[in-house]
Amino acid sequence: MSKLTPFFLDLLNFDVDVFAVLIKNSIAYFDKKHEDISHLNYQIKFVMITTNYLTEVKAQYERLPYPPCEPQDEYKRLMHTWLDSLPLMNHYCFQGKENFKNGFRVLVAGAGTGDATIYLGEQLKDTNAEIVHLDLSGASIAIAKERAAIRKLTNIRWIQRSILDLPKLELGLFDYINCVGVLHHLADPNAGMCALLSVLKPQGAIGLMVYGQIGRTGIYHMQSLLKLANRGCNEDDKLTHAKEVLAALPALNWYKLAGDDYGDDQTDAAIYDSLLHSQDRAYTVPQLFEWLEDGHNLTIALTDVNRGRFPYLPEMTLGRDAHKLRHHLKDLSERDRYAISELLIGDLTRHTMYLTHGEDAKSPYGNLEYIPFFAHDPFSGKALAELFAPNKGEPTVLHHQRLGATLVANPGKYSGKIFAHIDGLRSFQEIFDLVRTEPECRNEPPDNAQLFADFRQPYDALSSIERILLRHQSCR
Repeated sequence: MSKLTPFFLDLLNFDVDVFAVLIKNSIAYFDKKHEDISHLNYQIKFVMITTNYLTEVKAQYERLPYPPCEPQDEYKRLMHTWLDSLPLMNHYCFQGKENFKNGFRVLVAGAGTGDATIYLGEQLKDTNAEIVHLDLSGASIAIAKERAAIRKLTNIRWIQRSILDLPKLELGLFDYINCVGVLHHLADPNAGMCALLSVLKPQGAIGLMVYGQIGRTGIYHMQSLLKLANRGCNEDDKLTHAKEVLAALPALNWYKLAGDDYGDDQTDAAIYDSLLHSQDRAYTVPQLFEWLEDGHNLTIALTDVNRGRFPYLPEMTLGRDAHKLRHHLKDLSERDRYAISELLIGDLTRHTMYLTHGEDAKSPYGNLEYIPFFAHDPFSGKALAELFAPNKGEPTVLHHQRLGATLVANPGKYSGKIFAHIDGLRSFQEIFDLVRTEPECRNEPPDNAQLFADFRQPYDALSSIERILLRHQSCR
């Protein structure tokens, strides 16, 4: 009986129904004498998790649907969600070979008012894809349904349930699961991840966002402040107090110093979700790798919204004058380099990533059958050809003002010519064949290996901010 003690200690603050489940499962355990007790432990913890905080969190999103939006805005614009861009998803998750036309199945888990659902639905509307919109809040689903109706989207199925119910809903397996801003609001985020993995196809992918601990330092200061100030207050007073504090912050308050980095104080729903939420946790880069890579054997591809991998690469976020340290970075592991950059840049309030099984899900550089194409910015091959023309051995320096990123790359001998032939339709084989027809290359035409090596640094620079992607020629 002593082995069961942790179960009963865990039952503190839980209701009689959960206790009844514990007793029932405990009896079942003793009937199966050879069953490992860890399985029973997982079952009971899962039952407890589905109750813990559920009522309070559900009530918040019924009262304040999230993210806040106006359905009528669908007549004016399409809201883009970074991870759900099909070209970016294909590049990172499906070796660039997914055409999304063969019964592609999508689950938006914790879909809220529908930003991801609507964007995916619009991109997939002329296919036979199926999208399942699952959320705890009926009020949020009602808003998402109205948005879908305005756009005449008919490829969406609506389900009002918790993501923790996924293993028992019999929805089948999914090619892609979007779960953005959800797991960090669960009492046990890992239970949520297990629920997602239970309905993911073996070659499927998850688009995940969880909070970043370092970047949200000022938010957690504010949360602690408001918990103290709001003792004994009702929900309306909590919100009023939060607004008053935000309006009266001293100049050197960490939340105020962050300025637009947080951007969570424009609406009641945003203020509540950021500063008054009943369940909230965040992660550092090392914690992400320990949880997802070490714990679940998943491959992590971090890609910050609008900035790509840039914020995680210390060779880009560290000043160019730190020569000795920059050289030493090459000897460090990927997760250590990412952790250094997270601490260095300090503004990663969210960790946005793709999760896949195995390391071969990303489109490979160096394969002649792949098509390079520009994304997220109106780059042209002609403009980049001029920028990356040979420059007497000097590197090309590209300042991206909107991202605050400075990219440095050796243009080599042929990169400008390669850029000139990138049109989003030609494969590397076709591009390289064109390069070899140019007058400067006819006498000593470079082979494919030379051209890939020459183009590597410019490709890596633009790839780090997701401005150049790859897809297989079968998806032309």
